[in-house]
Amino acid sequence: MSHTPSERQQHFQTLFGNVARAGVYHLPPGDREELIAAAEANAHVVFRVDLTPARDKDSLLKAIGRDMAFPEWFGYNWDALADSLGDLGWRPAEGWLVILENADRVNSRAHEDFITALQIFSAATDEWRERGSPLWCLVDMHADGIAWLPTL
Repeated sequence: MSHTPSERQQHFQTLFGNVARAGVYHLPPGDREELIAAAEANAHVVFRVDLTPARDKDSLLKAIGRDMAFPEWFGYNWDALADSLGDLGWRPAEGWLVILENADRVNSRAHEDFITALQIFSAATDEWRERGSPLWCLVDMHADGIAWLPTL
């Protein structure tokens, strides 16, 4: 018995297949499982990064490194984050979806560090888009949390 994707899942499946749109966005409201299924239908590896314990740069980088299963050489600094996102060869895929879950607390406690991390994610999505592979980063926070962050 086959499962027919919902209209929403089909929409995101089409969207995730569009490399030109890949970038950093607010996480859309609704069922995350549909987003994950849509990404996986496009042969994307999905990373769910729980930022609940993140309160500063060190714990932010630790959460990202842990939940994205970065290699042991990950150095827990901004350069290492950029290097790791720029070389996802240790997780080969057609594309990648990173969901930064529960971001409100780290945004309020370490706003500048969180913005730096998002800028690094944005630069990595640009690099991957130029190479023809989509890297998506969806940020789970209230819509007014970061005004410049677009919605899907």
